[in-house]
Amino acid sequence: MTIIETGAALHDAHRDNHTHRDVNGGWLRPAVFGAMDGLVSNFALMAGVAGGAASQQTIVITGLSGLAAGAFSMAAGEYTSVASQRELVEAELDVERRELRKHPADEEKELAELYVSRGVEPELAHEVAKQLSRDPEQALEIHAREELGIDPGDLPSPMVAAVSSFGAFALGALIPVLPYLLGASALWPAVLLALVGLFACGAVVAKVTARSWWFSGLRQLALGGAAAGVTYLLGSVFGTFAG
Repeated sequence: MTIIETGAALHDAHRDNHTHRDVNGGWLRPAVFGAMDGLVSNFALMAGVAGGAASQQTIVITGLSGLAAGAFSMAAGEYTSVASQRELVEAELDVERRELRKHPADEEKELAELYVSRGVEPELAHEVAKQLSRDPEQALEIHAREELGIDPGDLPSPMVAAVSSFGAFALGALIPVLPYLLGASALWPAVLLALVGLFACGAVVAKVTARSWWFSGLRQLALGGAAAGVTYLLGSVFGTFAG
């Protein structure tokens, strides 16, 4: 009795501890990187304009314009990309569906050979392939996963991707503009808030990587700060020549 209880406890412990993180990042990855993209690009854009000795009004208009242009560009690009990918996948699924309808025996044999190549005994592989091929929709799903590496029931939505990209980019791009909208008249509050935002984004990225949060935060802080610093210097040079 004690042995059975010990085995059950070990099984429960293994079940609870043997978990993996989502290596694709799930929704967190595109959301954080979209916000980071908006923050870095708009922060650098505003720093460049400020480096050219532009007025406060010009800097604010530049920041808001950069936010709108970047967010719409990201949304349009993401929609087109995901829609094209989905259309390609659906076309390949139609090809596979036709093959299953016209040549069911060949497709069943192909599936069995795939299992054999992965170490399953031939007799067992053919029996498994036979049973799985009884349901056409199940067969299509299995062939899609094995041959195309996709899940037909989990295709991405172009509209969701576009709206998510728009919102994430706009949120990040708003950070350096926010101090000006709240009444700031100098660049340094925007710089300070942007640097804090860069560190925070980097720290959140650590959720989908093996790096520590402080390393990831400092790395993003350094990269984003360097981008803004270089753009500020270029703005100063351009402002000198334009003047």
